[in-house]
Amino acid sequence: MKRTLLTGITLLSLLPLAAKDLTVSSPDKTLNVTVNVEEDITWQASCDGKEIIAPSQLSMTFANGKVIGSNVRLKKSTIVSVDETIDAPVYKKATVKNRYNELQLRFTDYSLLFRVYDDGIAYRWLTDFKGKGEFVVKSEQSDFNFAGSGHNAIVGYVRADKKDVYYQSFENEYQTMKLVDMSDFWPAFAPILVEMPDGVKVALTDADVLDYPGMFLKRTGEARLSGDFAPFVEEEQQGGHNNLQSLVVRRGDYLAKTTGKRAYPWRVTIIAKEDKDLLNSDMVYKLSTPCKIEDPSWIRPGKLAWDYWCAWNIYGVDFRAGINTETYKYFIDFASEHGIEYVLLDEGWAVSTDIMQTVEDIDLPEIIDYARRKDVSILLWGGWVPLDQKMDEALKHYSEMGVKGFKVDFMDRDDQRVVKFCERLAEKAAKYKLLIDFHGCSKPTGLQRTYPNVINFEGVYGMEYLKGDYPDMPRNDATIPYLRMLSGPVDYTPGAMVNATKEGYKGIWATPMSQVHVPIKLLCT
Repeated sequence: MKRTLLTGITLLSLLPLAAKDLTVSSPDKTLNVTVNVEEDITWQASCDGKEIIAPSQLSMTFANGKVIGSNVRLKKSTIVSVDETIDAPVYKKATVKNRYNELQLRFTDYSLLFRVYDDGIAYRWLTDFKGKGEFVVKSEQSDFNFAGSGHNAIVGYVRADKKDVYYQSFENEYQTMKLVDMSDFWPAFAPILVEMPDGVKVALTDADVLDYPGMFLKRTGEARLSGDFAPFVEEEQQGGHNNLQSLVVRRGDYLAKTTGKRAYPWRVTIIAKEDKDLLNSDMVYKLSTPCKIEDPSWIRPGKLAWDYWCAWNIYGVDFRAGINTETYKYFIDFASEHGIEYVLLDEGWAVSTDIMQTVEDIDLPEIIDYARRKDVSILLWGGWVPLDQKMDEALKHYSEMGVKGFKVDFMDRDDQRVVKFCERLAEKAAKYKLLIDFHGCSKPTGLQRTYPNVINFEGVYGMEYLKGDYPDMPRNDATIPYLRMLSGPVDYTPGAMVNATKEGYKGIWATPMSQVHVPIKLLCT
């Protein structure tokens, strides 16, 4: 991915080591961050001179007893300014402006970065520990202490089993509530949105999450949210839906096993004075690892004809509709006639526990060849465990057949194990020029920039829920562009052939309908 440097990287100042309060501002001077470095490290932030984040503590604790961010000894502090343009080969914009000031704090064997944009703030830890072998992250403290009181919030919860609240689909309607009323037990999935008393919106999420669990958020004080993370999975077993999921048997009392020299994920605070500014946010994209695909020109986003939505129901044909070759030829004809680039073979085309074995009624070479003649591409659905078991074999085999990508489902976790699976799949799929659609997953955290063959992510309360009785989809549809899509692209069905008002709607699995959108008052206000 080409990155064009416009004004260079400029060393602005070298702050005195004796300073306890270190300050960095956004390029337009509207946001200001102060980091207090004494025995512990806290940070606070203001917008247009008004405090939004009160002093909030941050640290990481390792199993060997080492704590970074506590009993600190600052060796060096520097402010660096960057103004550049990033070429974005597969994104909502062709180029992304990347302009920020960054406070770099260097300690004995680790660093802390605070990056301030005109529309947000992010920080991350970097470690440079000596020694070989694994370093075990015991816990992480990432506090966001909101200034003032009476905040409204928009929050997403999935009420999972209390035995493992981190095993969940990341799908639910967003709830509007007072921040003080958020649960201190159930972790909320990011992003969440908090409205300050003066109307400024503050969203929290994470970015560049690699080889580490994703961040949930939990209320830990009257106006304080803290990062919460799925513990490391020490034992799991295959089971669940059609025996294609990995069920957690036992988690450890730590978060991750990792290396001593690495960068940890960014903790992101997106700040918007108006709702429209949320739609334009590029924070997660800008903070993520640049593209690792040398030539991404083969990556072609597009529309997709989805078989599962209508339960393979078609009529007026001289064959029995269902998961069979003739039905998919019909879908291909429809896609070709209406300029739809892809047809998906959703669950059922292969044996559930063996992604290399097609079912009797599917002639996959014939389907792919028929689609090629019609200028339509084929994607295949797969459960993540069967795909993980035969990843190299499956990617090589199906890419050679002419398949263009995979929809991968039922991860339902974002602990370190699943995060690493997603990274590994994205990298290997790119090798075979395959697209990836992560379904049954958490929200994106920037992998779509690093591997733009990752076209989208579910992690959303999607329209498939209208196959049941879920009547308030219009409100959901008007909220997710401002909240869930802060983190990145979404696997979402934009409409249906059958539509109804709220009064006329009924959830019918085999012949589903969508709902007419009506004007609603958006977000917190």
